[in-house]
Amino acid sequence: MVPDGAGLHQLGSWTVIGLLVVFYGGTLLMTLFIGRRNENADGYMTAGNKVGFGISAGSMTATWIWASSMYASATSGYTYGISGPIHYGLWGALMILFIYPFGKRIRAVAPKAHTLAEVIYARHGKSSQLMLAGSNIVGSMVSITSNFIAGGALIALLSPFSFTQGILFIGGGILLYSLWSGFRASVLTDAAQVFAMLGAVVIIIPVVFFAAGGSDMFVSGAARLTPQQSNFFSSEAFMNQGAPYIAAVLAYAIGNQTIAQRLFAVREDLIKKTFVTATVGYGATIIGIGMMGVMALYAGVVPLDGDTNNLIPQMAATYLSPVLLGIFLIMIVGALSSTADSDLSAMSSIMMADVYGQNIAKEGKANPKTMLFIGRITMIVATGAGLYFASGQLNILDLLVFVGALWGALVFPVIASFYWQKITNKAFTISVIVALACFIPVRFEWISMGGLTGLVVDLLSIVGIGVVLGLMAFGFFGLKTAKIVAAVAMLAVAPFAIGVLHDYAVLSGSLVAYAVSTLVCYFMCFRNQATFDFASIKDRIGDFDNREEANHSTPGTLLEKKA
Repeated sequence: MVPDGAGLHQLGSWTVIGLLVVFYGGTLLMTLFIGRRNENADGYMTAGNKVGFGISAGSMTATWIWASSMYASATSGYTYGISGPIHYGLWGALMILFIYPFGKRIRAVAPKAHTLAEVIYARHGKSSQLMLAGSNIVGSMVSITSNFIAGGALIALLSPFSFTQGILFIGGGILLYSLWSGFRASVLTDAAQVFAMLGAVVIIIPVVFFAAGGSDMFVSGAARLTPQQSNFFSSEAFMNQGAPYIAAVLAYAIGNQTIAQRLFAVREDLIKKTFVTATVGYGATIIGIGMMGVMALYAGVVPLDGDTNNLIPQMAATYLSPVLLGIFLIMIVGALSSTADSDLSAMSSIMMADVYGQNIAKEGKANPKTMLFIGRITMIVATGAGLYFASGQLNILDLLVFVGALWGALVFPVIASFYWQKITNKAFTISVIVALACFIPVRFEWISMGGLTGLVVDLLSIVGIGVVLGLMAFGFFGLKTAKIVAAVAMLAVAPFAIGVLHDYAVLSGSLVAYAVSTLVCYFMCFRNQATFDFASIKDRIGDFDNREEANHSTPGTLLEKKA
């Protein structure tokens, strides 16, 4: 067994500073190639809607592979055994794949959109728009916070610097290169960061494996595992990790502005190719890095300070040489930076387009220079807030599952809004509010799950399973197949779920959110005789800058050439 904190290698203070200066200085230099004289608000938010395959696929992969997902995958491996990272990485990868059919529809309806909430405004109105925009602000703040936590834990373990100093380094570095060019800086640097991350993973995982004992580690460490941890088909792993993550990541994918921003930025004919590539890259990387948690479990590693957020840097500090430790540092910093800069860009776009562009400025009178100023101020404020919240060092896995489940209340109303003419602004808003009101007490176990309450939660959870699987089927195979899949799924799981599901608060809370929002939205709308012309959305959403200025924007051209 590796004692708590024993045998950890560290990098010197100046080495860490040098690596961070090289990394963030390099990314800053990349963004300096983005023209400054022809700045425009549309480029700041979506890079001209014509980003090529290479950069868009790299950016999509890098955004989904964040330090928090690496840490959470390792935590899952340490907690549930070998099936943990597979549940985490496989379902997360498949969710990227499930985005693209819905993404193609959304992009066809609104080819010039900047945010998903902006499209919902054109479809419904202000309350639905601000609800989606607000949920994204919360989600991106949680994401930034968790990435700052990951970076602070990393630097605190690998150097003489403290956790607080670590998060300040990370936050300042990300803001440095993101502030001026917004989304264009994010998408351009992501492509470079993802190749560095993938290369580091290929080197580091095998080195840690052999340094920790190789195959002998699994033989000698098997006695440390519980029966569930040693079972590849662990029901505990599926119910506590796999199933909640299937639901959470679908919600994360559909409601997340960082994903929507890349959807609106990539060339429309490259959407499928981009998302399929990101699926493979994410799955391989996250499952691989999660195996460090499995190795820690077999090796008897005790998480430093009892915090599983420390597992990955602790394994690296125990088994890697100083040179590889430096490479590892850059790998994690690249992973967290690629996602944190995406969240900064997402929040700035929401404040620019949804808050100012459509709710403060008079219709058609939004000033692009004012929008740019608001976007940059948003980044500064968001970074400061993320640093403040990160100081609490919350559990990353809990944060991710909570946000994903919270967004479950939005999935059906958002998707249906792009296909079903009958949905109204009132139904969208009320269904989400009611779903959240049901989700929160179930998720946090504020109410007793005995008797009738438990039965109702189980029944709603069964409906939620049908909704999740039905939506997945709908994206690829259409409405008829979706109805069959949903019905079969509910009938198949009902005998096993009644009396059981309410015992799993994370899973049942998420499924209840899906079920309630779907049922309320449907029953409020199915008799509605009104129709909606989806073609009108395209006419209502366009560039904020004038056409001439947008056509002379150097940044969009640069991204196309780089691809």
